[in-house]
Amino acid sequence: MNNIDFIFKALSDPIRIKILKKLYSAESVCVCELTDIFDISQSKLSYHLKLLLSANLIDKTSKGKWNFYSVNKDTISRVLTYEVIQKLFL
Repeated sequence: MNNIDFIFKALSDPIRIKILKKLYSAESVCVCELTDIFDISQSKLSYHLKLLLSANLIDKTSKGKWNFYSVNKDTISRVLTYEVIQKLFL
């Protein structure tokens, strides 16, 4: 599977879109906050984050025992038009 396949697979799920929206509006978000925000199990959240990471749509930074996630705006802007970004995230 090439990168564009990963990107479209990642963008095909409403939960992953919601995760991207949350991350887009913040500089970075702790995984612990994401678990509280989304009413899904930690394992399902991890699965969605893994797909977004595989598609290079988000970045992960580890600080101590916590992982922090942020949107990879370079990838988003290469894949989506300005109009789509406006509708999805702003």
